[in-house]
Amino acid sequence: MLEYRAEIALWALSGVLPFIMLGVWSAALAGAGGAAGLGLGLSQAELARYFLGAFIARQFTVVWVVWAFEEDSVAGRLSPYLLQPLQPLWRYVAAHLAEQATRLPFVAVIAGLFFLLQPAAFALPAPGRLLLALPAIWMAFAIHFLLQSLIAILCFWSERAQALERLLFIPYLFLSGLVAPLAAFPPGVRQAASLTPFPYMIGFPAQLLAGLDVPIASSFVAMAGWIALLLPLTALAWRAGVRRYTAMGA
Repeated sequence: MLEYRAEIALWALSGVLPFIMLGVWSAALAGAGGAAGLGLGLSQAELARYFLGAFIARQFTVVWVVWAFEEDSVAGRLSPYLLQPLQPLWRYVAAHLAEQATRLPFVAVIAGLFFLLQPAAFALPAPGRLLLALPAIWMAFAIHFLLQSLIAILCFWSERAQALERLLFIPYLFLSGLVAPLAAFPPGVRQAASLTPFPYMIGFPAQLLAGLDVPIASSFVAMAGWIALLLPLTALAWRAGVRRYTAMGA
């Protein structure tokens, strides 16, 4: 990953959707006469900090294990991995963490440029909020990785698990807080979203980074619950998939 910093920079720049949505919502706020007109309860500066937080959370919770696992399965690289003592999913965890390390300087530069263009939104998170945001981002990454791993394991039954991942991306895009704060949705949608892992994957860490009011204890409990649920499901699916795995020489 350190040898391909240019590629990582391009990937980091490709995640600017929150900034695009910031422009959309800023225009909507101006047309509605402020946050009260849209029922967001956020000022322009708070909205800008939220989408910056969403950008940062997105950069460190990106998961692509389904594509890598599918390619390794189709190309036959999975067979020697299965013969080694290291569980293959740990390889993908290490690759993701390496990519996150290389993204860090580019994210810092983009955040600096953002504050230059939006000086009114400049505010550093309180130390306590920052300390809470770090484990929140790590737990969000764990949830996203386990969800995608469950889909990737379907490669043991089908060679094209990416199609199912695209279906997962649709609710993730709208319910995670990536394109809009959950406060912008009707109450029924917010309640339904709270029963899914998606709001905790972007929205919760973004709110912590932006210094907004958020139920911290209940959100961490929900994230821990999703990890506790997805971890054994992933392990069971892996064992079932490996038992039926067949390949040349295996």
